[in-house]
Amino acid sequence: MNPPTISLSNVAFSYTGTTHTLFEGLSLDIPPGTTTAVLGPNGSGKTTLLHLILGFVAPSDGVVLLAQRPRQLYSRRDLGKLIGLVSQNESVPFNFTVLDYVLLGRAPHLQLLQTPGEADIIVAQEVLAETGLAHLEDRSIQSLSGGERQLVMIARALAQRPRILLLDEPTSHLDLGNKGLVLNIIKRQTARGVTTVFTTHEPDLAESVAAFVVLMRNGMVLAAGPTHEILTAPNLTQTYGVPVDVVEIAGRRVILS
Repeated sequence: MNPPTISLSNVAFSYTGTTHTLFEGLSLDIPPGTTTAVLGPNGSGKTTLLHLILGFVAPSDGVVLLAQRPRQLYSRRDLGKLIGLVSQNESVPFNFTVLDYVLLGRAPHLQLLQTPGEADIIVAQEVLAETGLAHLEDRSIQSLSGGERQLVMIARALAQRPRILLLDEPTSHLDLGNKGLVLNIIKRQTARGVTTVFTTHEPDLAESVAAFVVLMRNGMVLAAGPTHEILTAPNLTQTYGVPVDVVEIAGRRVILS
């Protein structure tokens, strides 16, 4: 078995100014080249887990390994080449065109003060085509709908050409058409060998696209493993604190609460 792409060992973390410890002794291995869904109620630590992996916050104890190397040994530029993050509520302070915003994803591949070249523009246009946004490349990002803007955020992360892709609630507030497009993007990244980790409140979403699932509650990993083994009625009931049923309809498992 290949070593995990992401490994957390005995990680402890609490936010500055609070006495509450969110994580204590947290250990988790994310398998390489797969899609992993992280599920749990609000406040369970899903977003903070992604921020620990990327280095937005640092653990007070324990080790975070990326590709078998301690995360703190990576430069910010090398992390940018390794990991792409799509935040849940990413703000865009300037009135970029769609193409210019996606080109920000090329920054880790450029030297200081270097401007994107023709090869970078080609990469940006490729990911715009992949996300169905090629026709919007000259539009102001401020003029886009919420669903279009979410896809642009994903395109910017894909322009980094990362080996690890982190997405925080990537389908929240999306209509069915855009949700399906995001799921197809995730599937294509996995097919390319990218290790993809996304958080979600929707077990059905995890069932449809993830090979590996992590269930979290109150800063603890309750269960982690292959999707068909972990997404069970008892596990989901424990995770969400409400009765959950898992039934099979037309050969497909459906989660009911």
